[in-house]
Amino acid sequence: MTAHLRDQDWEPICRFDQLERERGVTALVHGQAVAIFRTHDDAVFALGNHDPYAHASVLSRGIVGTRGEVPFVASPMHKHPFDLRTGRCLDDPTVSVPAYEVRVADGVVLVGHRKSGPVA
Repeated sequence: MTAHLRDQDWEPICRFDQLERERGVTALVHGQAVAIFRTHDDAVFALGNHDPYAHASVLSRGIVGTRGEVPFVASPMHKHPFDLRTGRCLDDPTVSVPAYEVRVADGVVLVGHRKSGPVA
C-alpha cells in the first residue's frame, strides 16, 4: 500500500534524529492521535495512541521492546503488548489498535494512512 500513497497522503511528523530509540511520541495524523516509535534498530512504526484496555490515549508512553522477533509496545497502564507492525495485541489476538504506514524521506518521518486489515 505504501507505494500507492500520493505525496499529500503523507504527513511530516519530525526529523528522524529527533526520535529517541525505544521511546514514543504522539502526533495528530489525518485527525487521529498516533503514537510514533523508533526501535533499537532504527525502524519506525506508528500505531493509534488509544489503549483499548485502559480506555486512555497512552500508548506513546509505553515500554518498547521485542518478543522473539516481534517489536512491540507495552501499554503503560496494564502492560498489554501491541505488535508495532500490525497493532495486534500479542496476548489477545482478537484485540488490536490501528497501525499506520510510515516512511523516512530526507531525514523526516512521514506517516500515511491506516494500514488495511481488521481491527477489533
